[in-house]
Amino acid sequence: MSCLCCQGYGPTRDEDVCCGGPEDGHDHGHDHGHGGSGTLAALWREGTLREAVVYAAALQAAAVAGRLWPAAGGWPFVAAMAVGLYPVLRRVLAELRRGNPFSIEMLMTISAVGAVAIGAVGEAATVVLLFLVGEILESLAAGRAQAGIERLVALVPQTALLEEEGGTRSVAAASLTPGQVIVAGAGERIAADGEVIDGMSGVDESPLTGESRPKPKGPGDAVYAGTVNGEGVLRLRVTADASDNAIARVVRLVREAQARKAPVQRIVERFARVYTPCVVAAGAAVAVLPPLLAGADWTTWIYRGLAVLLIGCPCALVISTPAALAAALASGAGRGLLIKGGAVLESLARADAVAFDKTGTLTRGRPAVAEVAALAGSRAEVLALAAGLSLGSTHPMARAVLAAAAAEGVAPAAVADLAALPGRGVSGRVDGVEAFFGAPGADAPAAAQTLAEGGRTVSLVRKGGDILGLIAAADEAREDAAAGVAALKAIGARVVMLTGDVPAAAAALADSLGIEARAGLLPEDKLAAVREMQAQGAHVVKVGDGINDAPALAAADVGIAFGGGTDVALETADAASLHGHVGDVAAMILLARRAMATIRQNVALAIGLKLAFLVTTVLGITGLWPAVLADTGATVLVTANALRLLRR
Repeated sequence: MSCLCCQGYGPTRDEDVCCGGPEDGHDHGHDHGHGGSGTLAALWREGTLREAVVYAAALQAAAVAGRLWPAAGGWPFVAAMAVGLYPVLRRVLAELRRGNPFSIEMLMTISAVGAVAIGAVGEAATVVLLFLVGEILESLAAGRAQAGIERLVALVPQTALLEEEGGTRSVAAASLTPGQVIVAGAGERIAADGEVIDGMSGVDESPLTGESRPKPKGPGDAVYAGTVNGEGVLRLRVTADASDNAIARVVRLVREAQARKAPVQRIVERFARVYTPCVVAAGAAVAVLPPLLAGADWTTWIYRGLAVLLIGCPCALVISTPAALAAALASGAGRGLLIKGGAVLESLARADAVAFDKTGTLTRGRPAVAEVAALAGSRAEVLALAAGLSLGSTHPMARAVLAAAAAEGVAPAAVADLAALPGRGVSGRVDGVEAFFGAPGADAPAAAQTLAEGGRTVSLVRKGGDILGLIAAADEAREDAAAGVAALKAIGARVVMLTGDVPAAAAALADSLGIEARAGLLPEDKLAAVREMQAQGAHVVKVGDGINDAPALAAADVGIAFGGGTDVALETADAASLHGHVGDVAAMILLARRAMATIRQNVALAIGLKLAFLVTTVLGITGLWPAVLADTGATVLVTANALRLLRR
């Protein structure tokens, strides 16, 4: 699929975002093809994967050569490492041309060359291989956001049934213009934003609002592209061009949010900009200043200057951060917590506010029977008749009634002449008597209003002229919602609910969980709410599972999608909970905080040992080899410290 700007959705602010380049704004020195970096095939074409594979083959050849010709020593590995360093050196030169001599690539190169100089050829080869593999993983993650947007675009049908004089004909949905009349059949996705001019039906707007219940639509009501028509046929007057329909607006919001989201630079890269020049300057000063200022022996001090450079070889530093990040990401993955890279971990560690979607996130996402009120019959009779009328229906309320009847061992009544009544319910005949199950009408008893409190959906069961009873259904909270919210509050996070559902339902759930709530929100409203919290100084985590959450997920400092959600939400988000547990959000934040603490410990350990041996080497107390051994020991220590993150 071509990029979005090539499909007529307008130019993006960033060519890389449009054409599949890295969304984090970080240039790794190699070109990204038009198709994006979301697949291994694309990475092979770009060269990122090919470089790693060629280098791995060179390492294997070096191992074979070492066994066949032991006298060659470590030279086969040195030659192999040159193969791996070649693309890295190209990036170093590219960064130098951009005026950045102290990039992560420069730091890694110094590490590898320094390790070779002290005879640690195997360590040098491993550092280069890990770096190239890390580049592959980062590129794969970067390509996923574009894939998510493309899935969102795919929600709009490619064709629409256009009404003309003498009949209808199929046309491209992208060609529709305001004022034209189209027909949406039962069960079809609506091809354009429009206004109903004829027909009645329930329309599933969950892709845009997240509300789990179909919304009744009749003449004069607005409908949106990408939503799903229910059981009735609708004639619609188009009100917006394809480039400005509901889905196109969400696409723009996601893209703009990603463009505005400041890239988080890698920790080691930021550190390298200070550390690398300091080490080089220190080595030069040790080699030159004593002979110039005090007439000391040039040979002695040049040796000590070289020793400073070797001591400063950042092997432990280069390994410390990726080791901690890899351990944290692996630990999270083992618990169903997928986090897309170190930048996300760093951002999660600073989170102090969490904004949840309601439907499918804090709740199960499907209605369940909450109460059965028998008025002119028994509870079993009410359930049996409602279940009989619900057989064969895919409406969420029908499924809830059938599930409740099955749970209570109530057999559905035998119903003949079943007929769907668009926007109202379903009718049939039981023992020759007319029966109805659906929305209460003007003659609904007062009990219906009482049952509807708290945002419940109330349906009426009628047989002949008698109302047998009422059934109330509600989207219930997840089992761990209260515990998950409490865990977030315990770590100092503010918890807010942003939902497209009706205010009554939102308020009932928010009160039970003790959190703030904002209801009746469209995708752009959720986005505005997240930005409002950020403007107040909060570091916001947005949690959701629907397409309607995609813009807010992209705009938040960290977006977390639940595994049962839509592909668009999963791809747009920075992290995902595969199990959909509310408590996973607090677990992610705690894991990120542990990871950042471990990185700080590792950096302090590596630098502390280097500083200690730097001083003793300059003073002549210790020689080069003890310092080199200390650096190797630091590498082991920081790796072992990072592996502690694998413990739960």
